[in-house]
Amino acid sequence: MASSSSPSAAARDLQKDLEAKANDLSKIQKDISKNHQVRKKYTIQLGENELVLKELELLKEDANVYKLIGPVLVKQDLAEANANVRKRIEYISAELKRLDSTLQDMEEKQNSKKEAIFKLQQRIQSLQAGKAKT
Repeated sequence: MASSSSPSAAARDLQKDLEAKANDLSKIQKDISKNHQVRKKYTIQLGENELVLKELELLKEDANVYKLIGPVLVKQDLAEANANVRKRIEYISAELKRLDSTLQDMEEKQNSKKEAIFKLQQRIQSLQAGKAKT
């Protein structure tokens, strides 16, 4: 009689472990989704800033350049505007690289969780198959 309760306890423990791993996987997938959203935002900003830089490069040195600060347009030096946009492009590019690195780590974690879940499911099935035989 004791041997029949042991496999069911083992199955319950495996089931709890499976649920915990499934929750972890769900969290990782949400983080991956957030990463994609942030990455999309930065990619759009990068494109906009590259376009601004191209526009600034078309201007003559004595052209008037204005920067929107709140509701006010403030005159800005062309060289300063150029430098600011370049710095922004540099920053956004660095953020995109960081996000790519983070995404790669999260995808590796996701894959290892999926493998662990699959192995657990196989163990649970084999335990249940063993019970069915007895």
